Amino acid sequence: MPENRLMTIAEATDLIRAGRFLMVAADEALLRRLPAGNWIGGTIPYFMGNDGGVATRDKLFVTEIPTDAGLPQIRTYDITSLDHVCVDGPANGYSLIIIPAFSGTHSLYARKAPTFEDMFIKPVVGWIAGCHLDDFGKVAPLVVSGPELAFDGERAVVMHVPLPDSQYARIEIFNQMNQGQGAVIRFAETGFSASECEIDGQRQNLAHYLQEHKSDVRLPLVADYNGASVNVSIKGVNPAEGRVDFYAPVFKDVEYRLASPVDFSSFGGAQVEGESPLWSCNCILNYLYCGLEGKRTGPLTGPMTFGEIAYLLLNQTQVYFTLDS
Repeated sequence: MPENRLMTIAEATDLIRAGRFLMVAADEALLRRLPAGNWIGGTIPYFMGNDGGVATRDKLFVTEIPTDAGLPQIRTYDITSLDHVCVDGPANGYSLIIIPAFSGTHSLYARKAPTFEDMFIKPVVGWIAGCHLDDFGKVAPLVVSGPELAFDGERAVVMHVPLPDSQYARIEIFNQMNQGQGAVIRFAETGFSASECEIDGQRQNLAHYLQEHKSDVRLPLVADYNGASVNVSIKGVNPAEGRVDFYAPVFKDVEYRLASPVDFSSFGGAQVEGESPLWSCNCILNYLYCGLEGKRTGPLTGPMTFGEIAYLLLNQTQVYFTLDS
């Protein structure tokens, strides 16, 4: 079985020197100690390990990528080329993507990914690199292209992986949030922040509305896309400035409602069917709000990220993918 676990710097180094293709998540200082090789990486020190949730700057989460149908291709994309990420993917295979949080590529992918050519036709899955919350605002999230040991805070790094004709990639999303029955919220513009909006048909300031109604801002805004719930998590509410910031963009003329109340302490995690997932990730907000340090969430392990990518950018979800026959 391919490796998919927390490991030491020595173990990860041995895999790289053996020529394995890897996706690596770790604190920046650890990533800078790895040798050049066939890997892509991103900064984050939060993980769901085999023994439960953990914040560590001493271990890396390493996922070995099978190469049964030929060697994967590692590329980087900036804001001028990001819309080709699916076009460049293999005809049968998948693309693993890591994007640095709060970068131009993060914003562009979040807003425009649904319009990218070949999106939803070729599988793309991955995560948003972040940092330790103690370092928030002080340290820039980074991604790494392993062949050149190139650290980057603006470009996305991608590994395009071909699959044999007998296999296909299946991406799954687990979302415990459902759209509540409260006020309908609509925005006049697409963006990562908002002030004025339409709430139940009335023009209001969203920050003031959330404050006045004592809303639980751990709950995301949720849009219903033909039965699929898509979350937009609240990053912060600033009533003094009348602004609400989000971890993903709200979209113009989409109907949102705050999520239905949930018992964060009872977060159970996804129920996985079929083959064991090749890789998965969970949201840092689930780690925080659900108190996942030292707790398991079922069979899924992987990084706790600043955003999950399952074709589109998601918040407060678990994402995993498997290789099915």
